[in-house]
Amino acid sequence: MRVIPDGLQGPQQRARVVDIARAAGVSTATVDRVLNQRPGVRGATAQKVLKAAAEMDYLPETGLYAALAAPPMRLTFLLPDGSNRFIRMLGDTVGYSQEHLTPFNVKCRTELFESFNPQQLAASLLQQGKRSEGIAFMALEHPAVREAVSELAEKGVPTITLISDLSGSRRAGYVGLDNRAAGRTAGYLLGRFIAPGARGGKVALIAGSLSYRAHEEREAGFLHVIEEMFPTLQVVGLREGHDDAQKNYEQTRTLLEQYPDLAGIYNIGGASDGVARALKETGREHKVVFIGHGLTPDTRAMLIDGSMDAVITQSPQSAMMSCVRMFTNLRDGRDVMSGVDAVRSQVIFRENLP
Repeated sequence: MRVIPDGLQGPQQRARVVDIARAAGVSTATVDRVLNQRPGVRGATAQKVLKAAAEMDYLPETGLYAALAAPPMRLTFLLPDGSNRFIRMLGDTVGYSQEHLTPFNVKCRTELFESFNPQQLAASLLQQGKRSEGIAFMALEHPAVREAVSELAEKGVPTITLISDLSGSRRAGYVGLDNRAAGRTAGYLLGRFIAPGARGGKVALIAGSLSYRAHEEREAGFLHVIEEMFPTLQVVGLREGHDDAQKNYEQTRTLLEQYPDLAGIYNIGGASDGVARALKETGREHKVVFIGHGLTPDTRAMLIDGSMDAVITQSPQSAMMSCVRMFTNLRDGRDVMSGVDAVRSQVIFRENLP
């Protein structure tokens, strides 16, 4: 039988704040703070108040669970705007995966910053840090970005670099490919795919921007493999297309005009459709080996029609979930990499399209 506290005349009479305060051994002001979920009360004290309220039927069971539940961790994915389809897929993944994140008690949203603008990225980081408890972002190598990450770390807002890392920074972790290995893979594939008769030909690289450490590391890995394994191939330089399809198209048309014996192209960044359009217009789509990054609807179509030979990619869903797990590890006092698998690259050909 339920014991009716002093001051109640029967089970039908609702308990009062003063009754809960007496039972929990706290002041009525403390009870008011706890029941209205206001700050300023120690966790153990709040539990005592909620327990007393529940025993007096002051809170229905659903209300008790709501009061006990911590508010969701607010996470922001800060991504560059523009036409990079893989980045857009990642942003879309964050949006439609919210219902699957309920067990982690997080709330995620995507915000955009101007591509290749480190000052704007730094400002966006600081702005989002005012309303986020964790920020995953695609980093640009720049002192202003590094300083913003340091300032957020001082304020207790962890950051995780995504796809492209930030050297010498106070970021809490990195989620993405081993980009030097990805570049080496691209160089190996391109060198092996080029016909024996074209071994003395030329190969070219197109990057989004070397402001991305990822693109710089991919270039380095590619060049090392070409030098080690395919010394008869001549690398004719690196061009930046800023992940823009029209710029990549123009860069590719220029390369094809300058180097009639061009045997291969490695697109380090996004917007591979611009490269493929130039190859098709000049009738070179089945003569120039073309390697790129990011499995998207457009690169899938290029693999199928043969204008692209291979795509090095990673799963946007896995990348997002790795970020979420790392942030919740930090929140719960675990090692940041606990239960987080390393990102694995996949090489996709027309014959093994998923």
